[in-house]
Amino acid sequence: MAAIYSGIYLKLKSAKTSWEDKLKLAHFAWISHQCVLPNKEQVLLDWVSHALVSYYNKKPELEDEVVEKLWAYLDNIIHSKRLQNLLKSGKTIGLSFSIAQVINERLSEACSQKTQQNIGTVLSCSSGILSTPSLSIIYTAKCELLVDLLSKLSKLACQQLASDDTVCSQVFSVLQLTFAQYLLIQRQQTNPNRVFGQVTSHLLQPCLLLRHLLTVRSWTQTDDNHVRQHLSREIRNQVETLLQAGLFQPELFSSYKEELLPEQEKKKGTLKSLLLPVKTIQTKLGSDFCEPALHGAVVAGSVSLLYKLFLDSYCKAENHLVCFHMLSRLFGCLRLSGLQQGVGGDTLSPAGWSGELLALEQLLNSVLSSDLYNVASDRIRHKEVQFGFYRKLAQTLMSHSQASIPAWFRCLKLLMSLNHLIVEPDLDDLVSSAWIDAKVSEPRTKKPQEALINTMFQTYSKLRQFPRLFEEVLTVICWPAADELRQPVFSGGLTVKLRECLLELPPNQILDILCCFVEKCQTLIIPAVKGSADMALKLLSVSSVLHAFLFNMRSLDDVTPSSVVLRTQNLLANMQKGIIQPLMELLQAPRREEEKSDLWLRKASDSAFLLVYTWVEVDTLFDVSCSKYVSPAAEIAGAVTASAARHRGVSAFLPGVGERCWEGVTGLANSFASTSKYCLEQLMLQKMKMTLMQTEADLQALQHAAAFILESGRYSMSRGESEPWDGDISTISDLTYPTAHWHLVISNLTILLPYISQKDVEYIGNVLLETIVLAKAQEADADLEPSISIGKISLGFMHSSFLPEMKVLHCAFLTSLIHQFAGVLPSAARDSVDLPLQLLSVGNIPWHEEILAPCRPADPLEAPSENKLLKAELSLSWKTLERVAQCMVLLAKNGCPVTLKESQLESCLGLLEIASLLKLDSLLPSDCTRCYLVLLSLLANTRASGSCSKLLLLKFLTTCFHLLRCLQAGRNANCVFKVFHASDVLEAVMISQLTASKFFTSVLTAPVWTQYLQEVQSFLENFLQMIIERRQSVRLNLEKFMSFLVSCKPGVGAAKSKDWKNWNPAAGQILLMAFTTLCQVVTHYLQQLPEKKQQSAEVLSALLEPVVLQMVTTVEHSLQSNTPNQPLPVAFIPSVTMLLKADLSHAVKKGWQKDPAAFLEQPRIKLYQKFYSQIMRELPCAGGNLQFLQPALQFLAAFCSVPELYPGKETAVMVFFAIKKLLTGPAVTTQVIQSIEMELTEVLVQLLGNCSAEEFYAIMRLVLQGLEMRNAWQQKDKEVLSAVTLTKLLLGCPLSGDKEKAFWFASPQIITALAMQTKEACQDQSLISTIVVPILEAVAALLRHGEGVLLNPHHVALAFSILLTVPLDHLKTEDYRGVFLGVHEVLFSIVQCHPKVLLKAAPSFLNSFHRLVVSVMHEGRQKGERGNTDDFEVVLKCAHLVERMYTHIAAEMEDFTVFSAFIVAHYVTELQKVTLHPAVKKHLTEGIYRILDLCIERDIKFLNASLPAGVREVFKDLYNDYNHYHKAKKQGEEKYTA
Repeated sequence: MAAIYSGIYLKLKSAKTSWEDKLKLAHFAWISHQCVLPNKEQVLLDWVSHALVSYYNKKPELEDEVVEKLWAYLDNIIHSKRLQNLLKSGKTIGLSFSIAQVINERLSEACSQKTQQNIGTVLSCSSGILSTPSLSIIYTAKCELLVDLLSKLSKLACQQLASDDTVCSQVFSVLQLTFAQYLLIQRQQTNPNRVFGQVTSHLLQPCLLLRHLLTVRSWTQTDDNHVRQHLSREIRNQVETLLQAGLFQPELFSSYKEELLPEQEKKKGTLKSLLLPVKTIQTKLGSDFCEPALHGAVVAGSVSLLYKLFLDSYCKAENHLVCFHMLSRLFGCLRLSGLQQGVGGDTLSPAGWSGELLALEQLLNSVLSSDLYNVASDRIRHKEVQFGFYRKLAQTLMSHSQASIPAWFRCLKLLMSLNHLIVEPDLDDLVSSAWIDAKVSEPRTKKPQEALINTMFQTYSKLRQFPRLFEEVLTVICWPAADELRQPVFSGGLTVKLRECLLELPPNQILDILCCFVEKCQTLIIPAVKGSADMALKLLSVSSVLHAFLFNMRSLDDVTPSSVVLRTQNLLANMQKGIIQPLMELLQAPRREEEKSDLWLRKASDSAFLLVYTWVEVDTLFDVSCSKYVSPAAEIAGAVTASAARHRGVSAFLPGVGERCWEGVTGLANSFASTSKYCLEQLMLQKMKMTLMQTEADLQALQHAAAFILESGRYSMSRGESEPWDGDISTISDLTYPTAHWHLVISNLTILLPYISQKDVEYIGNVLLETIVLAKAQEADADLEPSISIGKISLGFMHSSFLPEMKVLHCAFLTSLIHQFAGVLPSAARDSVDLPLQLLSVGNIPWHEEILAPCRPADPLEAPSENKLLKAELSLSWKTLERVAQCMVLLAKNGCPVTLKESQLESCLGLLEIASLLKLDSLLPSDCTRCYLVLLSLLANTRASGSCSKLLLLKFLTTCFHLLRCLQAGRNANCVFKVFHASDVLEAVMISQLTASKFFTSVLTAPVWTQYLQEVQSFLENFLQMIIERRQSVRLNLEKFMSFLVSCKPGVGAAKSKDWKNWNPAAGQILLMAFTTLCQVVTHYLQQLPEKKQQSAEVLSALLEPVVLQMVTTVEHSLQSNTPNQPLPVAFIPSVTMLLKADLSHAVKKGWQKDPAAFLEQPRIKLYQKFYSQIMRELPCAGGNLQFLQPALQFLAAFCSVPELYPGKETAVMVFFAIKKLLTGPAVTTQVIQSIEMELTEVLVQLLGNCSAEEFYAIMRLVLQGLEMRNAWQQKDKEVLSAVTLTKLLLGCPLSGDKEKAFWFASPQIITALAMQTKEACQDQSLISTIVVPILEAVAALLRHGEGVLLNPHHVALAFSILLTVPLDHLKTEDYRGVFLGVHEVLFSIVQCHPKVLLKAAPSFLNSFHRLVVSVMHEGRQKGERGNTDDFEVVLKCAHLVERMYTHIAAEMEDFTVFSAFIVAHYVTELQKVTLHPAVKKHLTEGIYRILDLCIERDIKFLNASLPAGVREVFKDLYNDYNHYHKAKKQGEEKYTA
């Protein structure tokens, strides 16, 4: 043994032994049990450490390969299980400090060489050392080494992030570990100055660079997922923690204060600090610690972080001045600060500006949220030092406008929010650069711009200085335009904000603004507008402001002061005489054609018509709503008769404008597709409204106006070129005019439709369809902007409830849609006149007569001839429909379909999607029949070409059947039987689908195939039901369909093997589905037939027998043709289930128990057993496939109802085990379980009802195994979920005798296991919804069913331990809802079913319930803007449940009266901490009033005496409200109660 020891040790120390041999020997010595060295592990660690240290100290010369092997050897030792086991056993093994220095040096080399090759082993060593406490002492004992390591690792991580290489996890994992170790040491340091020095000297710069690079990195899929999703966020948080603890400790505040405050602000006698922390930080930020291109961005991001951390540490009311001075010093680090001295403005790139402004925004946000700036305090105590700083900042921002950067607007908004006087001196520049002259087009920039302008509106509105703001707006508008085409003054969003302010302002202030604009327009703009494009643009801006104010101000009414009414009259009169009339005179002058294209003329025309439209609309509104208002138009009322006014048109409502003048200017306006033309349409619409308001409406004038509006935009609409419109009238151009025109037409269809011709109705229907088709095609490219597009308008109209009410347009749209369908057909088919779609799209058929007939005037002289013509037209349309129906059936039976290519199929599918937007259940009889025939024709008379996508074809067919089903649900569905026999429809459909099925053999496992089968089944079921409910030729139609189905025998013949080869599985599934549906419907019909019709029942029953036999044959053939390892087609399962139920019911009638052997020997029993075996194989791996699970479980429920059916040695336990295995599958979620809960319960009812006691004991053992704690420890969450679900399902099954005793005997064990599982699951938030909520549901069910059975109070009280463990805060909304409802249900179950236990455990109950109350108060507190309505609905429901529980406690639990004061005290204590949302408060208050009903006078005195001061005030308010509202109401009710 001594030889072994001396030999190994000497050879390792010997210089003669080669390094290769030494490494082999050392490796052997470590792993071999035969080599026994005293303290062997420490000796080998020392040897390898010494070798590495010596090499790096330049003593021995070693090859790189040897050095790498030495590092690998050290790494293997550190990570070996042997070393870990020795350390766990208490053995002391350590490393030398020098190895830590070597690791740091090696990492330093890697940083300087900018290569990270061959350092993986070194990183692994450092990771192992840091994660092993006894080894990490080499770093933790010498903090300098740990700081150095952290610095080097940060630099390595920065190098990797800055490069284009893929980011790997190793460096970041070690870095995260090192941060954790350092933060632990940092907290233990007692000298804050030393920590500050360490952080600023070594860590500040690399940490800030690292945080910046982690934040701005554009992560790719090749980067390590763990780094991207977890480590990057965790390291950023660690950096912030390190900087907070290192730079801003409470003990350092005096140094900051000493350095930051000016001399006059310091208290006398304070000691001078030697530490200058701010200067140190500034120096570090200003020095070059990264590439120049990155430096500015890193500093910008770091400044806001450092200031946030500073505020988090020191922000108190008495320290606000210090915090401000820190802001000014940190702002000095930004490049933006150099602009105040006129330095560096040109060097900033757009990206640089963006970064600087984002940093400034975050700084200002911190100031605002921390409430640092007190205007009065700053002015009185500190000589406006803060105001001066912010004022300079505002000047800098205004002198360097950056309207393309969103943060620039946000910074100005924040300065305005701090104090409007900061920007007041530059208000004109602000209005110009941020609003009137700002070129803003991107939505992300427009939103902050509107937020800034909205802040200006609100500020000046509250200050009642709105005229002051708009004086500046007018001044800026009148400046020479910075651009030829100025941006519009008001966007849609700004108009809404303006309206809110105008509704709050005094009317005289609004009139001041309007008068100012009108006066400026009269004196400055109108005289100079002729020939000046600049003045015309100014005029349009002023006009748009006048329009916005007049349209959005509060209307005059009878309570408006007379002075305001008089001022308004004068204003409108001035507008008319001083602006509108001169403009009209200017525009009516004759011009050459080339002059008409001048910009000034176009803009002047737009302004004129915008003002005319505004004037007429507002004048009419004021005249109607205010009796004191006298319209300027009334002056000419005496001179012009009403009839003449109607004929003169709009000019009659506009004083001072003659008919000839009006015709001249309207001719000019019609030549521009812009604001002028749109306003002219609006004026014609206004004329229609005013005509309709008269006692005798002029029909001809109405028709003329409606036709004018439609004709006005017809050419622009036909060009097909349009752009989205933002809703601002003044911005309408050639490309936005079609959108504005279409918006006007669709918005006012209810007015226009009665007065337009049938051709115009058809035109609207065609345009509607064309625009929807286009919108659907461009749907993927459509942005989510609020702007209006033609497609959005049309789609919105289709989704509204208006179209079904407009029967004529509905009919025209359907006609247009049928034309489109016919146009999709191949050219050869289009030329054929006998095809159904061609017949339906013939243009000379009066389809709309059915709608117009009731609206015809009843003239007694013309009535007979009119009636004859009408009947002829109606009969013509129905005769056409009959001909189409016959043609369709004939083509289907003869097998002459039209072949569609894939592109044509896609077009048809697109049109079907549009058809689905129609309210198909509200169509008129002829339209319903037309639509039905179109869909049937597409199904029965078309087929896809061989190259078509099978999935596309299935989707097409599925959509057709779905729409047919929608039609069948309508009130006029029976009208289709006017044109064909029901059996013909069924035959045509089945023939077409069986023919098409040959395409689908390769997609039978796709979900779309199952969906298709379900739609066909629903169609057949509904159609057969219609036949029965119609009660006409029911027996005949059913007989014909049955005979047809029986005759369909694909693949069945004399030579079976030959036919089986040709067997079509898709056709087999379709036939099975049809058989099953027919049998179900007919069986249900037979059960409801009265005894009088017994003969019909016998005939139909006899007809059903061959159907059933054919179904059995089809099932057998389908099973034989099914591939052995393939899953069962879903279509088989309902068929076999139905057959099984029928056989079982037949057997029960015959009393099969007397001779079970004869029953079990029937040939179909073998089929059922084979089917059962197949389902048992597939069930555990079915996952979340509901389309299989639901029918499969229904089959099992029927099969398990007769235990004798089990094949071989199968038992109920095996079925239960298969269900348990299913529930443990990874794809089975709580949602899947909820979907199949009813089917699972039915299976378990049959299983447990028919199993033996021994089998039940085995089932209970399986449940208890799933609840064992080892499943939670081994992270087998699905096992636990499965057991909890099965427990809940078992409680829903009726048990009796020994089974019931066995279950309740195990219930204490179950509830204890559930309590332990809850405690374990609550540690992982991801398990809240998957484990905790189901456990709460199971416990509630257990307590409910255990009433009178669970007699031990301890077992019931265990439920409280579950409730007190469950978390109720920091949860997602859906998790919170589930947990809250679960806890509430458990409490309610205890209250209702275990009142005796409740009295003994009252404190636990109150604690649990109080947690619910606190959580609702926390979640239901009032917030500035409530983000999600659904989230709030959840909170509201929870508050309602709390109210219900309070009410129940007060009403049912008399013994709880003693606790009422404590319940109220709990409530008001929490209420004092939050401000509740009114809706939540209402529920909680109503509930607590019920508890106050229980409080006697002694309780009230006790509460007033014992509650703390702030809480006492809340209680007094609550008690006063209780006496005033609730108690008074209650006494009033009692007074009148018998």
